[in-house]
Amino acid sequence: MNTEKVTARRLTAGEVSELGLQDGIFVPAETDGLPLDCYAPAFLTEPGKNFEGGSFTARTIFGEEVSVLPDNAEERGVWVADEAGEEIEVLQSAGVLLNLALFVPEGNKESLESLYSAARDAFGAGVVQRWSEEVVAVPDVKVDLFEEPARGRKNASGQNRDRRALDIYPTRVRFLEPSDGWKFIVELHKEVVDDTPTI
Repeated sequence: MNTEKVTARRLTAGEVSELGLQDGIFVPAETDGLPLDCYAPAFLTEPGKNFEGGSFTARTIFGEEVSVLPDNAEERGVWVADEAGEEIEVLQSAGVLLNLALFVPEGNKESLESLYSAARDAFGAGVVQRWSEEVVAVPDVKVDLFEEPARGRKNASGQNRDRRALDIYPTRVRFLEPSDGWKFIVELHKEVVDDTPTI
C-alpha cells in the first residue's frame, strides 16, 4: 500500500456543509467495504448544503463511496489540506488494475507460462498476479462488431448501425458492453474493399 504524509486539519459538520463538488477533502479509506488505516482523496457527491442530519457522502478518487459523520468523535472524520494542521497518512494511486483477455494462437501451457514470466520480469514478481484464469479454445476466426438501437425495427437497413470494432476475435466481445440503449450485432469479418476509382 503506497501512502504519503499530508498536513491537514479536521473539519466540523458545519464546515463540510459549506463545501462544493470541486473542493478536495480526505475521508477514511476503504476498499470493497473493508476499512483501511489511512485516508483517501475524495470529493462530495453533492454540495454540502444538500446533505441533512450531519451525514455526508463522498466519493474517493478510487471510486469508493464513503458515508461520514464529521462530528462523531468515534469516526476519523473529514479532513482538508492545511499547513497549520497535523500529519495524516493518505493513500496514493499506486498503479492500474488491468483485466486482460489474451488470445494465444495454438496456445498451450508453456505459451501461457512464458507470457506470465515475461510480465513478471517486466513489472516485478510481486506486482503481476493471476487472480483468475480461464482457458478457452476459440476458433481462429475474426468478427465485425456493430451497435444498433435495442428497439430497432426488424429488417431495417443498416442506416441505424454504428461500427464499434472491425476485425476482432469473438472472445473479446465477451468483455465489451454496448452503449446505453444499444445492442451488439456480431457478424463474420468481411474485408473492407476500397472500390474508389483511381487514376
